[in-house]
Amino acid sequence: MLRHIIVLTALSVGSLQGVAQAVSFSGGNESGGSLKLEQAHPGQEPAGSADIGNTSIQALAAGAGGVIYAGSFGMGIFRSGDRGASWASANDGLTDPFVLCLTTGKDGAIYAGTFRGGVFRSRDAGKTWQAINKGLKRLEIKALMMDAKGLYAGTGDGVYLLNAAQDQWKTVSAGLDEILVHALARTDDGTLYAGTSGKGVHSYKERGSGWTRLRQGLKDHEGLVENFIRVLAVDKEQGVYAGTFDGGVFRSGDGGKTWLPISRALPNDSIRGLISNERGVYVATGRGIFKTVDKGRQWVPLNKGLSNLSVQVLIEGEQGGFYAGTSSGVYRSDDDGLTWTAVSQGLEGESIAPFKFN
Repeated sequence: MLRHIIVLTALSVGSLQGVAQAVSFSGGNESGGSLKLEQAHPGQEPAGSADIGNTSIQALAAGAGGVIYAGSFGMGIFRSGDRGASWASANDGLTDPFVLCLTTGKDGAIYAGTFRGGVFRSRDAGKTWQAINKGLKRLEIKALMMDAKGLYAGTGDGVYLLNAAQDQWKTVSAGLDEILVHALARTDDGTLYAGTSGKGVHSYKERGSGWTRLRQGLKDHEGLVENFIRVLAVDKEQGVYAGTFDGGVFRSGDGGKTWLPISRALPNDSIRGLISNERGVYVATGRGIFKTVDKGRQWVPLNKGLSNLSVQVLIEGEQGGFYAGTSSGVYRSDDDGLTWTAVSQGLEGESIAPFKFN
């Protein structure tokens, strides 16, 4: 059984958007970088393939007062001030319309990580954006995470932390050079976790000697080692969850020393989103959204009203609500995922083929 393999036999301008996420841009701060295949997207439905002509939403972030930001693959960022009822383009200053991740700061700033334009910040609710890339070696940004120490970025060259006073990035520690980091999480004891493309999960403690690869136990129910990690989450017991590209979900209750596969009951092993809260653990997959309250022994589908099951991102909103980004727009749930409503009015625009983008 071949896993983690992508074969691209014919590329045309019309098909580029469908396979764009299977390509990694290896250029740094210079414009003359090269394109390489990234063995990190098998199992994921290509952006836009389910509903041609609709907006593929790859990233979501919730602000205060019902404000929601949506990052698309090819049409930049959209903003909604009414919990998704209507959307407007918010791209002034955003030079890369391929948005892969979003997060917000306590001061109200919004940050966007892009396919090959680096990190952008808006201090005016998305009206204008400025690039903040000083110190970054690679401008492919797969993950952004804000905590008490500041803003972290998972990049094509490991993990960086932004020095807010100088607007400059510095590597967190040695050990992840030239490694693509897809996901970030932190436990209450200060341990930082990085999910990588091809190198599994790594952990870092502030007084440690660098990043440590957590090699034990990341094997699925077929006995295959899973090294392509897409998402990470931490539960109230400080257990760490790792969602893989096509090998399901794993949980570690001992700081990553050992892992248990917990997703055998799921109908799809392509994990695109992970949320843990006091009500359970929620996963977004290539075939919808599911919830477990018993660490994966049973998964309950939460897909009523979700007409597109190709979920790319899942976030928690205000008062127990959820937002799901799919390959054809955004859905909102106000009842803990039991029912979903499409909220995509205004998510429109002209998409740009990534290889034609300058």
